[in-house]
Amino acid sequence: MTFYQELQLNQAGSKNLLKKSETVKEKSYHILVYLVKIAVTMAFCFLFVTIFSILFGNENSIVGVVVLLCLMVFRNADLGIHTGQSTMLLALFFVIMTVCPHLANQLSPVLGMLLNIAALAVLILFGCHNPFMFNQSTLVLGYLLLYGYDVTGKSYQMRLTGMALGAALTCFVFYQNHKNRMYKRNLNDLVQEFDISSSRTKWQLCQIICVPAVLCIAELCNMPRAMWAGIAAMSAILPFMEDMQYRVRKRIVGNIAGVICFTILYFLLPSSIYTYIGILGGIGVGLSAKYGWQAVFNTFGALAIATESYGLKGAVGLRVIQNVFGVVFALIFCSMFYWLMSKKKETVVTVAAK
Repeated sequence: MTFYQELQLNQAGSKNLLKKSETVKEKSYHILVYLVKIAVTMAFCFLFVTIFSILFGNENSIVGVVVLLCLMVFRNADLGIHTGQSTMLLALFFVIMTVCPHLANQLSPVLGMLLNIAALAVLILFGCHNPFMFNQSTLVLGYLLLYGYDVTGKSYQMRLTGMALGAALTCFVFYQNHKNRMYKRNLNDLVQEFDISSSRTKWQLCQIICVPAVLCIAELCNMPRAMWAGIAAMSAILPFMEDMQYRVRKRIVGNIAGVICFTILYFLLPSSIYTYIGILGGIGVGLSAKYGWQAVFNTFGALAIATESYGLKGAVGLRVIQNVFGVVFALIFCSMFYWLMSKKKETVVTVAAK
């Protein structure tokens, strides 16, 4: 494996090489490559988002984050169907992420929930057909970030331009990287594979209904940063209940640990470098292969931004409350949904047997 090829590995792949290292020299080499990868990735991400902020305004820096996520994920990940159709779907996803979060913010929480359900239905049913590729962590996360950092007026006009550029870049990179791959399935197959009795479809429906419901409830309760609850719910919803329970535990513990670490850094560091705590969190996420540690370091960036608006006490309280509410609601919702679907299946089987 070349130096460049090793740079392309994810955290789990790099750490697997470290575990398999037989000599100190070999292990030192893999550590060096891993650290270089983190440094290069962080530098590229910082530069990319900075350029978007300069071009489209600081209030649209989140557009740079969403576009960057899509580029980094879809240069390798696919949608499991014909490349041409997948490319058109990606363009459609960008339209949905650009328009629907903005419109939902103009509506009442209940009407906004209905629009969010419709939007997520398209993103998840056609973009997240394989739950273990975690495309929802890109598409639904991007949707929620744009929802949570909505803008109006001239800023929204700039957002339209930024997202159009992001769509063009993502579609170009995706098509170039996947055009030579052969797929047996197409868009029609995704429609035909929708089956309410399958664990995949039940998982998709939970994402589609539960995440907007969490946002709606948080907004009806006048909780700021409702997107935090939505993101927490999205990350916890998995096809199998055992995996969900694991994620809920790790998300709650990880966020509490992250809040404690952030608070300690907040009091130890001078106020002039508070904004860099978020960067430190990004580095920590890059070094983390396990979900629990990622939850810890993800907290840093969120709190670094929220503290400016709500103060330390308010930001910390919101972070803990929103995340606990999001994952617990998702666990209860999915448990009930899966139970109802299993009862319905039993009823159908009993009727058919008679």
